[in-house]
Amino acid sequence: MTQARDTAPGPTREMFAADEAARQLGIELVEHGAGTAVLRMTVTPAMVNGHRIAHGGCVFLLADTAFACACNSHGPVTVAAGADIDFVAPAYEGDVPVATATERTRFGRSGLYDVSVLRGDEVIAEFRGRSRTVGGARTVHDGARAARSDARAVRNSTTRES
Repeated sequence: MTQARDTAPGPTREMFAADEAARQLGIELVEHGAGTAVLRMTVTPAMVNGHRIAHGGCVFLLADTAFACACNSHGPVTVAAGADIDFVAPAYEGDVPVATATERTRFGRSGLYDVSVLRGDEVIAEFRGRSRTVGGARTVHDGARAARSDARAVRNSTTRES
């Protein structure tokens, strides 16, 4: 897996290094900066659907990962509050789509990010993500630990009620 050109440690690199889904799909962090990120992946045979084109979920995951890298570049743990994607053209096995995320605005604990997914010069998809910062100065690992704790609490309360 290729890491960002910027080798300085930081919240984007820390979060991306812990992203098992991105690792399993072979997503590469090409570059990143404040409010921006560029990622790529190669469409493998396991990523194509019954029409022999890249599954929309794989394209969405690439765009969502670029969004996550961009919105977590500022430090506090930030998650998706929502996202929309428009698929413009298909990607095929062997293609290498590149997702470029750009911060549009941040306000309070929220933000808006646009991600363009391209194959060469051709747009494959356009993604709009809405972010929400969930903690003050928590690290990625603190945020993951808190999310696991919250999920356990929900499971335990559901089990007790059943």
